[in-house]
Amino acid sequence: MNTQDKSSSKGLATALLRIAAVLWVIWGVVHVLAGVLTIGNETPQAVMGIADAVNPATLEIVYPDAAGAIINQHGFNLSWIGVFTTVCAVCIWRRSTAAIFLAAIVGGLTDIGYFLFMDLGGHVNFVPGTLMTLICASAIAFSFFAHFRFKF
Repeated sequence: MNTQDKSSSKGLATALLRIAAVLWVIWGVVHVLAGVLTIGNETPQAVMGIADAVNPATLEIVYPDAAGAIINQHGFNLSWIGVFTTVCAVCIWRRSTAAIFLAAIVGGLTDIGYFLFMDLGGHVNFVPGTLMTLICASAIAFSFFAHFRFKF
């Protein structure tokens, strides 16, 4: 590979990583916001916000305190996962291999669970939930392609 090809490859890898980083920031900020809203709302409204394709009347019930605690824990997890992937995005922008894999593991596993239980269950609308799953998958694909194809 000549110098021009190496330079072109490095430029493409950098562009792919920066696209992935921007996607992770979007995904992370949405998850922080979702977590804050989940914790900040009463349990019925939080559940309605999470399962937004479900008839709200079926969710307007009196939840036991333990259910509220579980929902708040979910909100906390959404928040820290969002912060974590956003920090990873900054590191991916700077070409960190570790951050590529950490974001993929944390964000990817989070969205696999979401996809299996919420998307396939029919409990959510396309926006924002399914769209966030596509953003996560795209961020992983762009960063993995840059890493494995260009061996930086």
